[in-house]
Amino acid sequence: MGNRLLTAEQVAKELQVHHLTVLKFIKQKKLKAIRLGRVYRIRETDLENFLNKYYL
Repeated sequence: MGNRLLTAEQVAKELQVHHLTVLKFIKQKKLKAIRLGRVYRIRETDLENFLNKYYL
């Protein structure tokens, strides 16, 4: 994985969950994200860290 910025929808598709679940992870501070205006962006490396911490 690189350092691309992903949308909550892209992360949800990758994790096979609803995009609101991804937003819940962000609000619970389980998944690190950057807020750009009204939307969140997640770095691929942060997604990888999240997966390693909570799902492996």
